[in-house]
Amino acid sequence: MEGDLVHINEWLLPLSWLYGQGVALRNALFDMGILESRSYNIPIINVGNLTVGGTGKTPHTEYLIRLLSPTLKVAVLSRGYKRKTKGYVLATDSSSVEDIGDEPWQMRQKFPDIYIAVDRNRRHGIERLCNDEATKDVDVILLDDAYQHRYVQPGINILLVDYHRMVTDDRLLPAGRLREPKESMSRAHMVVVTKCPHDIKPMGYSVIQRQLSLMPCQGLFFTTFRYGKLRSLFSNDERPLPTKSSAEHIMLLTGIASPEQMRIDLSRYCDDITPLSFPDHHYFTAEDTELINQTFAHLPQPRLIVTTEKDASRLRQVKGLSQEVRAALHVLPVEVEFLRNEQDNFNDKITGYVRKNPRNRIVAKGQDAH
Repeated sequence: MEGDLVHINEWLLPLSWLYGQGVALRNALFDMGILESRSYNIPIINVGNLTVGGTGKTPHTEYLIRLLSPTLKVAVLSRGYKRKTKGYVLATDSSSVEDIGDEPWQMRQKFPDIYIAVDRNRRHGIERLCNDEATKDVDVILLDDAYQHRYVQPGINILLVDYHRMVTDDRLLPAGRLREPKESMSRAHMVVVTKCPHDIKPMGYSVIQRQLSLMPCQGLFFTTFRYGKLRSLFSNDERPLPTKSSAEHIMLLTGIASPEQMRIDLSRYCDDITPLSFPDHHYFTAEDTELINQTFAHLPQPRLIVTTEKDASRLRQVKGLSQEVRAALHVLPVEVEFLRNEQDNFNDKITGYVRKNPRNRIVAKGQDAH
C-alpha cells in the first residue's frame, strides 16, 4: 500500500529540524525576491521530486522526450550526478558514463537525435544550449531533477511522488528522505504519483488525493511502470520475461535508490528472486565484481540476472565479470504508463504549453510568482 517503504530515524529528528530551518530560510529568500528565480525565452519543463532519489525521474523524462521529439528539437539538461568532469558538457557519440553520468548517458544512447547536456549550474547550462552554435536550434529544454534549483523558473514544474514513499508520511533529511517539506508541493504545476500498482482501486486514488491536498490549479496524475522484453547486455539477443512455470531463478542486480518496486513487479513472473543491491549511481569495484560472480554461481539452475537500464551503463564497463555472469546478464527496459486513462490529458497539458509558448514568442523575464 502507499507509504509502505517509509522509515523514519526518530533519533535524527532534531537534526532534521535544523536542516528544515535552513531550507525554510532559503525558500523564503526566493519567495521574497532576494534570491532571483529567472525564466527564459524558451519553454522549460522540469521533472523533479522532494525526496532523495528513487521516484522514476528518468523514465518520466524519457516519456516527455518521446512525446515532444517527433516535432521539436528537444534538449535535456541534467546535473550529471557522479560524473568525473566539471562545468558544462554537451554529450557526443564519444561521451562516456564518466563524462556525463549514468542517466544522461542512458538517454543519449536511446535518443541520439536530441541534445543531452550536463551542468551543475542550470542557468549557465540553459544559456549555453540556447546560444552555442551547436545547439541554438533547440525548441524546448527538459530539466532533470531541478525542483530544488530555484534559480531557474520553469514553465511547467512536474513533481514526482513515490507511491510507496508518500511525502506526507516522510520527514526531512537526515531522519527521513525529504529534501524539502511537503508544503513545497505548492510550487508544482503537476504532481505525478509514480510506481503505482497496476490494480490500484478507486478508493486508493481517493485516499492519496486527500493526503496530498493539492490546490485546484494543480494537476494530479498516477503512473505505473511497463516493462519490455529482456535484452542481453553483451549481445543483441532479446527474450521475454520468465514465467513462473519456467522455474527460473532471478538475481536482481541494482544500484538504484529504490529497487523494491522492481522486485515486486518481477515477483509476478518469478517466485525465486535474489536481490543484490548497491547504492544509487554506484560504480562497481573489483570486490563488487567478485561478489556478483559468487552470488550468481551459488544460484540454482536455471538462472538469469536482471538489471536496470541505468545500471547497465556502468556494468557494461566492469572488468572481471565471469563468462557465466556476462551470458546471463539482461537489461529490463522500463516505460511509463498512465493510469485512469489520463495519458491524453497529461499530453495535452505539455504540448499545449509548448505550442502556446514557442521560443521566439517568450519574453525573458526575472522572478515570477507561482
